[in-house]
Amino acid sequence: MCPPRCSCSKESTLCEGSPELPESFSTTLLSLSLVRMGVSRLKAGSFLKMPSLHLLLFTSNTFSVIEGDAFIGLSYLQYLFIEDNKIGSISKNALRGLRSLTHLSLANNHLEALPRFLFRGLETLTHVDLLNASVGTGTCAGPPALAQIQLSHLDPKKFKCRATELSWLQTVGESALSVESFSYQGEPHVVLAQPFAGRCLILGWDYSLQRFRPEEELSAPSVVSCKPLVLGPRLFILAARLWGGSQLWARSSPDLRLTPVQVLAPQRLLRPNDAELLWLDGQPCFVVADASKAGSTTLLCRDGRGFYPRQSLHAWHRDTDAETLELDGRPHLLLASASQRPVLFHWFGGRFERRTDIPEAEDVYATKHFQAGGDVFLCLTRYIGDSMVMRWDGSMFRLLQQLPSRGSHVFQPLLIARDQLAILGSDFAFSQVFRFEPDKGILEPLQELGPPALVAPRAFAQVTVAGRRFLFAACFKGPTQIYQHHELDLSA
Repeated sequence: MCPPRCSCSKESTLCEGSPELPESFSTTLLSLSLVRMGVSRLKAGSFLKMPSLHLLLFTSNTFSVIEGDAFIGLSYLQYLFIEDNKIGSISKNALRGLRSLTHLSLANNHLEALPRFLFRGLETLTHVDLLNASVGTGTCAGPPALAQIQLSHLDPKKFKCRATELSWLQTVGESALSVESFSYQGEPHVVLAQPFAGRCLILGWDYSLQRFRPEEELSAPSVVSCKPLVLGPRLFILAARLWGGSQLWARSSPDLRLTPVQVLAPQRLLRPNDAELLWLDGQPCFVVADASKAGSTTLLCRDGRGFYPRQSLHAWHRDTDAETLELDGRPHLLLASASQRPVLFHWFGGRFERRTDIPEAEDVYATKHFQAGGDVFLCLTRYIGDSMVMRWDGSMFRLLQQLPSRGSHVFQPLLIARDQLAILGSDFAFSQVFRFEPDKGILEPLQELGPPALVAPRAFAQVTVAGRRFLFAACFKGPTQIYQHHELDLSA
């Protein structure tokens, strides 16, 4: 029997003007249209007697709330249109059970927000219309980067339900040139090279105060880099110093303090600028980039209880930075200098041999690499001109992207949680955080770091402790700043 004020066919029913939901529909209906029926409520289980529906249309009714499980039992429903009503709220479980739904429209209602997880379980859903004709074209309220932009001008591919933010947490006094994170005895630590304070400062996490605090400091006047190495219970810190010779400090067990054990290559390391750790043929090694004309970049490998020169590299080129990476399954070393383009070396026959240089890369101060999607990328820092992002093509690095960077000494990639970030520091403006977008294969702007503003940043490092993620920013002309990494769920 066809309900009053409805027109029925074998497969569909159209009803208008009835004050209540009809209760005598055929259980074999494929579509149902309810137009101007004055329906005031959609309650749980309203359609349990119509399991075969494929299309359900509500237009110009009066209900303002959709309750949880309102459409339970409609496992075959593909099209659900609830338009031109007065809906101001919707239960987070309202759409539960619609496992075949492909098209949903809630257009022209009074919705201002959707509950979190509303679309959970709707794996077949491909089209959603939430537009409200009463507000015209509409503009975005946030995030700040999209504020006041008309909805019609937005790219749907840029919408994400997860956002990333770095917010300030703590300041550590004294300037620093480098910052390194490491794990020792199961606890995360950070070591800062503080040249003006003349020390390597080791920080640990204070669980009671929920802050980082100093644990130990090593005397190291004019230090430029403090590089940690953990070998079981033993901890080593290489302190690369401009004057007075570079030193190796060691702790043989957790209950002892670090003590100086060795002066490192005093005839070769005259003006070190950077130090990196790498493993070669199963042995730990340090490479120290030397910026003096008389000295040379030196590879130091462990031999017995100390670290001794294994090879001199790139003499007379005044190297400013060393970067260790793996390409084609072999260790590689990339050296940047003040006098020529960065040069790439590969480990061959027990020593580093020159492989190639990087084209179109003049005046590069430093290089840092990251991996994404099986590719290797380089961030190249340039003080004057544009810093660059390059990708390894199997034989050399090719230019991928350029970013304005006047006044930059650091362009550093960091993997924090699921986010591949890269931070471009600046001596003259706010430091910029970029995020790598896999679908585009490039870095996109994320946020500026600050306030407080970074003053001449030189290095960044991330550390995870107690389920929280932190970013350290070492600054040459100001204190080190610590930020916390947050993941924001924008699905609600």
